[in-house]
Amino acid sequence: MKRIFIAVKVVAGNTLLKMVSSLKGKLSDDIIRWTNIDNIHITLAFPGNTQDEKIDGIDELLKVKCSEFNKFEVLMRGSGVFKSFSDPRIIWAGFEKSEELTKLASSIQEGLRDIGVELEERPFNPHLTLARIKHLSDKEAFERLISQYQNTDIQVVPVNEVILYESILKPTGPVYKPLKIYPI
Repeated sequence: MKRIFIAVKVVAGNTLLKMVSSLKGKLSDDIIRWTNIDNIHITLAFPGNTQDEKIDGIDELLKVKCSEFNKFEVLMRGSGVFKSFSDPRIIWAGFEKSEELTKLASSIQEGLRDIGVELEERPFNPHLTLARIKHLSDKEAFERLISQYQNTDIQVVPVNEVILYESILKPTGPVYKPLKIYPI
């Protein structure tokens, strides 16, 4: 049994690195667990705990699905929070709407369901999880800070491969181990 997910790896560019560094500096008094910048990715599907036998089927499915797409790019743009500014849990960086990215995620998710892999029923919302919030001392100042980046073009992300990852949970944070890489 492995805890797996399917994603597009994102290599942080200068603007994203500066944004995260600025946020970390200005929020240093708060209790926030920052994502390791080497682990950032766009999750296309999250099967979670999966039997090893099923992973072979997922591997075959991803070979086929990824071969049906051409390379493309998406624009990382803006930031925000999940849940709400009154009860923020996650700081994220977002993406401009991308028909190609949505089609890729939908194709993979539908294929997974067709082979009996259970997935959560929620709309695809491409984002990077930058941090998980445990406690904020000043939510109003936090909202002003995050809102500064709301309409910022951060970087262009090439989508030229999809990765099947194993997520290994450790006390220091998750370790994402690539199991297979599928060219687009």
